[in-house]
Amino acid sequence: MKFTAEDLQSAKTRKDLIAIAKKKGIDIDNVVRNTTYEIELAKLQSELVNLQQWITKKQLRVAVLFEGRDAAGKGGSIKRFREHLNPRSSRVVALSKPTDNERGQWYFRRYIKELPNPGEIVFFDRSWYNRAVVEPVMGFCSKDQYNQFMVQVPEFEHMLYEDGVIIIKFWFSISKEVQSKRFNARLKNPLKQWKFSPVDRMGQKLWDDYTFYKEQMFTKTHTDFSPWIIVKTNDKKTARLESMRYLLSMFDYTDKRQLPDLIQPDPNIIFRYYRNAKQIDI
Repeated sequence: MKFTAEDLQSAKTRKDLIAIAKKKGIDIDNVVRNTTYEIELAKLQSELVNLQQWITKKQLRVAVLFEGRDAAGKGGSIKRFREHLNPRSSRVVALSKPTDNERGQWYFRRYIKELPNPGEIVFFDRSWYNRAVVEPVMGFCSKDQYNQFMVQVPEFEHMLYEDGVIIIKFWFSISKEVQSKRFNARLKNPLKQWKFSPVDRMGQKLWDDYTFYKEQMFTKTHTDFSPWIIVKTNDKKTARLESMRYLLSMFDYTDKRQLPDLIQPDPNIIFRYYRNAKQIDI
C-alpha cells in the first residue's frame, strides 16, 4: 500500500504520517531511520560549528586523525565533519605517495608541515600511521624503516602534546564482508570508481596481515597522552554520528553542558583501545 493524496494532506506532523503508515501497514522503517539520522547529523554539525568558533577563540591546535582499513568510511566521515565549518580555520590533509625528495627526508617532515596552526582544526584522511600498517603490508617500506618509525611515533606525539597540539586518533573498524561489499559498490558506481586502487584489491587477500600490523600499531602507539579511539560499527551513518559525539565530548566549549544527551557517545561503539582485550574487527 501507498500514501494517498488525502493521507498527505491530512497529516500535519511527522507523527501523523507515522500513525497513518502503521494503520495502513506501510513499511517506513528506512525512511524513519534516515530522517532520524539527518536530524541528528544537523544538530551535531551545528555543535561542531560552535566548537570550531571556540577553538578559534582559544587559539587551540587540533589534529583529528582518521585511520582504518580501505572503505572503512574515513572520507565520508570527514566530509560530514567539515561540511559546515569555516574553511579559513579548518582543512583536510590527504597526502599522496611521497616524492623522491620526501623519501630521502625524515619520515615525519611531510606531516609536520600540515599540522594545525593556532585556532585551526585539521582532519587527516590517513596520516603518518600509513607506515604502521599499509606500508609494511604492501612492502612500501623496509623492516628497518618500519621498526624505526614504531619507536619514534610515541616520542613524536609526546613532543606535539607537550607543545600543546591536541591529537585525536580514530580507527574505523569494519568487517571483512562489509569491506568486500563496499569495494564492489565502488566499482559499480562511476562517481566512486576513482576511490578504488590496486592497493584496495589486496585488502581482502591480505586481511590477516593488516590485522597483525594494526594490532602492533595499537599496542606500541596507544598512550595516555595520545590514545587510540576505536569506532566499531559496520554502519557508516552510525560511525559518523558517534565519532562526532566523541570529538565534541572532548572539549569544554561554550554551552556544552546544555547538551549532555546529544554529545554523549555510545560506549558500545566508541571506546579506547585496551591492551588486555583482543581488538578484532567486526
